[in-house]
Amino acid sequence: MELMITKLLGFVLVLTRISSFFLVAPVFSGDAVPVRIRVAIVLLISVFFSTIIPSAVHPGQISALEAMLLISDEAIYGLALGLVAIFIFSVVKLSGQIIEREMGLAMAEVLDPLTGESAEPLSILLEMIFILLFLSANGHHLLLSIIARSYQAFPSGSIPTIPVLVEGTVKAGSIMLIACLRLAAPMLAAFLLLLVVLAVFARIMPDMDILFISMTLTVGLGLLMTGTFLLPFINGFVAEFADWMSKLAPL
Repeated sequence: MELMITKLLGFVLVLTRISSFFLVAPVFSGDAVPVRIRVAIVLLISVFFSTIIPSAVHPGQISALEAMLLISDEAIYGLALGLVAIFIFSVVKLSGQIIEREMGLAMAEVLDPLTGESAEPLSILLEMIFILLFLSANGHHLLLSIIARSYQAFPSGSIPTIPVLVEGTVKAGSIMLIACLRLAAPMLAAFLLLLVVLAVFARIMPDMDILFISMTLTVGLGLLMTGTFLLPFINGFVAEFADWMSKLAPL
């Protein structure tokens, strides 16, 4: 009986970490994936890992309170891994939002099919392109490898180091902001140059309708720079995502 309870507790610990990870993980946490599919994926992966990963829980050596604490530790660790992944994954979408605000399209909002919330169309388009590139490059295998490596760093039933989790999450947030500004930097420089040119034209030709011309040129320049500079960078960011995950994930 104790052995069966221990096996069940080991499965619950694995299930808690994986479900917490996929609760906030990129792609799989969105509303575009039905709840039944997400539950089936989490259960299937949990059954697989629970059969191959040795548990640190031994029969007759754990109380109910200790079991609850272990489950809480697994939930915190899974959420930390998922937050690191979603922070780095959101770089492309945030850079698209920065470009849209420079283009004057901040008010043009549509429904985001992944989150079910309103968002700008260009950022959604860039995010969809990045998701397709991410999945075509077997990015979902990367998420599974992160889970597998997490059990090597913190086996099921062990207590993770909280400072390590906090440090990885904070670094991922800072990298998200730096990387999205780096992706949007060429467009920001182009928009700044356009503003200087329009200011010169406004001084040379005061009768010119600068407001009407600036709106057209800003949107056209933004789309041109996005197709010329940002889209090739998105393809390269798929490999960079894997590199950042290996460095920042608290493993």
